[in-house]
Amino acid sequence: MSEDVREILAAIEAGDESASRRLTPRLYEELRELAQRYMGRGGELTIQPTALVHEAFLKLVDHAVDDFNDQTHFRAVAATVMRQILIDHLRSRRAAKRGGGWERVTLSELSGASQDFDLEALDEALTDLAEMDERAAKVVELKFFGGLTEPAIAIALQVSERTVRNDWSMARAWLRQRLGD
Repeated sequence: MSEDVREILAAIEAGDESASRRLTPRLYEELRELAQRYMGRGGELTIQPTALVHEAFLKLVDHAVDDFNDQTHFRAVAATVMRQILIDHLRSRRAAKRGGGWERVTLSELSGASQDFDLEALDEALTDLAEMDERAAKVVELKFFGGLTEPAIAIALQVSERTVRNDWSMARAWLRQRLGD
């Protein structure tokens, strides 16, 4: 989303009906960018990127447009929505195959990993991590699924960059222990 999104959001709030039509393509482009990050990771993801974008867009439309303060906030919410869509898709696919011969693959480095990995195992581990340390789990979600940088995560979570780095380091170590090297 470009800088003029704030102006469009203000116009929507002021009642300009054409403003939402100008905002939709920008939001859609953000979703396409996030979907490309997911699809580039490989693994068992058989959902088409376009289908992922469309489903995420439909879910995000339920949010009021003014719920999104800026690009970082939108990406954070979109990352969570896409993660849920992918996990639901994967679970339904695996349920149909009754396990289907999938195998766990290591996560040597979560951010930017291009190798295959067990998305469902990661989701379960993140759910467990959130019970122990909700902020650390959110850092992983925003970095891994949302593609946000540490400074952007710090802004989204309203903490310092150092706190984000510490949470990321702890979460990676915990996930390595949980999921293997």
